[in-house]
Amino acid sequence: MRFAFRRSALFAAASLIALGLAAPSLAQEASPTPSSDAAPAQGEAEPSMGPEASPPADADSQDPEIIIADAPATPETPPIPATWAPIPTDAEGRSAYGYYLAGRNALTSGESEAGADYLARVEALTPEQPRVREQAFTASLLAGDLDVAARIAPEGEGVSPVIVQAGRLVAAVQTFVHGDARRANAMLKAAPIGEPHARAGLYVQPWIAAAAGDWDRALAQPPTDLDPISVLVARANRARLLELRRRYDQADAEWRDLTSHALASRLFRLPYGEFLERRGKREALVQYEAAVTAGSTDRATMAARARVLAKGRPPAAPNYRQGASLALKTAADQIIAQRALEFGVVYLRLALNLDPTDENRFLIGQTLQQAELEPAARAALAQVGSQDVELYAAARVQSALSYEKDGQAEQALVELRRAVEARPNEASIAYLLAGQLVQMKRFDEALTVLNGPLLMTADQGFEVHFLRGAAYEALGRKPEAEAELWAALQQQPNNPTVLNYLGYLWVDTGARVEQGAEMIARAFAADPSDGNIQDSLGWSQYRRGQFDAAVETLEQAVAKEPANAEINDHLGDAYWAVGRQREAGFQWNRVLTLEVEAERKAEVEAKLRDKLGQGPTGDKGAGLGAES
Repeated sequence: MRFAFRRSALFAAASLIALGLAAPSLAQEASPTPSSDAAPAQGEAEPSMGPEASPPADADSQDPEIIIADAPATPETPPIPATWAPIPTDAEGRSAYGYYLAGRNALTSGESEAGADYLARVEALTPEQPRVREQAFTASLLAGDLDVAARIAPEGEGVSPVIVQAGRLVAAVQTFVHGDARRANAMLKAAPIGEPHARAGLYVQPWIAAAAGDWDRALAQPPTDLDPISVLVARANRARLLELRRRYDQADAEWRDLTSHALASRLFRLPYGEFLERRGKREALVQYEAAVTAGSTDRATMAARARVLAKGRPPAAPNYRQGASLALKTAADQIIAQRALEFGVVYLRLALNLDPTDENRFLIGQTLQQAELEPAARAALAQVGSQDVELYAAARVQSALSYEKDGQAEQALVELRRAVEARPNEASIAYLLAGQLVQMKRFDEALTVLNGPLLMTADQGFEVHFLRGAAYEALGRKPEAEAELWAALQQQPNNPTVLNYLGYLWVDTGARVEQGAEMIARAFAADPSDGNIQDSLGWSQYRRGQFDAAVETLEQAVAKEPANAEINDHLGDAYWAVGRQREAGFQWNRVLTLEVEAERKAEVEAKLRDKLGQGPTGDKGAGLGAES
């Protein structure tokens, strides 16, 4: 088989391009993550926010999840009763049962906001049910209804520390969001945030203390028993607060020390440079130049360097709310790097409430997408406005990725066209658009993009040649297809996909059967797990008269790709060639039950009619052909 335009491959590229478009405009500092030799935070072994969850056997291979599911009843967690007498109902006569079922159904369908609302109504009707309360709480967190989450946060015996500490963090931050910094500070003093959310609590509490006027607490040195990266991040927050307190010399000393660390200096050169700019010091340029020399090419650093050279106005220091938001984003970066994605979403939603920026909306959408909460991710990304065109385009690409993952190709195309409209001179987005059009078999439209000035360049990459060649081949323009695929192969001579595609083209058309077969064999040696390449190998054996070998190879290919019509068709041909007519009929009938193009369908029906004297059985290949 020539090639299957896999969504995973195309949109892995899309995701990377979205990151490349957006990342320069995002964080004020790089995302710090604990080093491999740093001591993990105490709660990192408990990755799920569900009270019944247990750590996975392989923490690197499983994503932590917030679990919305029924748990076995325990003495501390009574089950939802089979019968309520009387049944709890609201003022409109709607029952707790109905709301509960609607809420669970909405969550299962990815409608997190509706699910959270329904479960919150159940909780209001049945406050004696802690399990319902926990479900309503976690649903509210993911949906972003943080005021509801703060109000119903469960506590007490039998409630997981994951839930309890998340509730306390949300309650304190939301209190600050609503303008009561003193009460929020008192809440954190009375009950400091514990594991697994201690790091987020540590980062945010100095900003809340400063807003409350509690400067002793705000400027206290961070604990010494933290992992090294968390200590550095906490010190960076302290340096920012020292600047707000107008203790500039102390802030400068803190920044100088932070940028002296060989491994961590890259995290802090940009914020230190901004501090120096605000102090009117030319040394800011030294920090930016050092970052560039060290390999930093992000947009924020480059823009800062250009700003200093142009003697532009320095950026303002973050206020208390912005600083708290930045602190929570940093905690989110770290926990997301540890694959606790739902924790990251919660921190980012808190950050958004403090500082409602498109950057924060984008980060929420991106993280929800990583957590495979696709509808919620798209809802967040839809809120990213067009003021920052790079960020807007990145959000549209991420949305396209999400729609395509859910099989909504047309909507994915709409999002990619919006990204192109926002950034008409961005070649990477044009390539993604062309790839989507090829995948949707809109080859002429794809060629219009591929042959346009953004992609038809002297230095175009192999992937552009390859995509153009695939489009030409699908349209029957064989010479042009060969030329493009050959150009791709010259740039990537060992790429199994290119080897397979061009090799299959030569074998299938009979143009260069032996050379094509050799290329397919190389492709299969490089990627023996790919059923499509194995089909090409079997077909090359068939075309060279090696029918017994072809049967064995194609049987293995069908086992890898059982729903592929072309591979099943090839196996039918191979069976026929070795005299196994009954099995050939089985395979050809099987083809007609799969997603098959009209041309192949007609060819298979002709084989059944002319070779076996039968029409399609309509029974998924179970019908019997003529006796051999």
